[in-house]
Amino acid sequence: MRRHASEAIIIASITREGRTMRSFLRWTVAPALTFAGTLLIASPVGAGAARPAFGFNGTVSGFPSGAVFLTGGGAYNLSTGFVHSGGGFRCLEDVNKGPLMGCAAGEGVRWDTAELLTSTTLKCTGAAEEMAKTATTSDTTAVLQADFYRAGDGIDESFTAQMIVTTEDLDPDIEGVQNLWVQGVGCGTAIVHFN
Repeated sequence: MRRHASEAIIIASITREGRTMRSFLRWTVAPALTFAGTLLIASPVGAGAARPAFGFNGTVSGFPSGAVFLTGGGAYNLSTGFVHSGGGFRCLEDVNKGPLMGCAAGEGVRWDTAELLTSTTLKCTGAAEEMAKTATTSDTTAVLQADFYRAGDGIDESFTAQMIVTTEDLDPDIEGVQNLWVQGVGCGTAIVHFN
């Protein structure tokens, strides 16, 4: 008899908890899930256009002297001029010409962006007979005015030069894919990803 009474109490308790749980789900969780679903559906509409973003690493050379390794990435918006990008850099060989002139082999720490440029002209070798090419900022090309820093110069940029990161071949006349460029140093093949 006692066993049946305790079973009845447990069954009543489970039934009461079941009703309480159903009530909790109905009045608390369901509206919260509905609201969250509404946000998920509405958020792409209000988010606006995505900013192009990129990441890369590679080495550039081609001018009479100098070779530079670069890595980094960032995001930009050409219509507003917004840009936030940076990364690391190191001179692998002395640079004796152009905006990075004076960067010795082994020097260099980081770079960041001073400005997003609409376009620029470039040469990969600097030879007099080389035809200048034009690169334009797009969803797959970032044309940047960049500041380069050596250790010991602190927050003051050591050099300022233009650079290009792209998925396109900047100079089809040169063997391979030239998708990274630094003004006065040259072009190179880099691993490049744009979103």
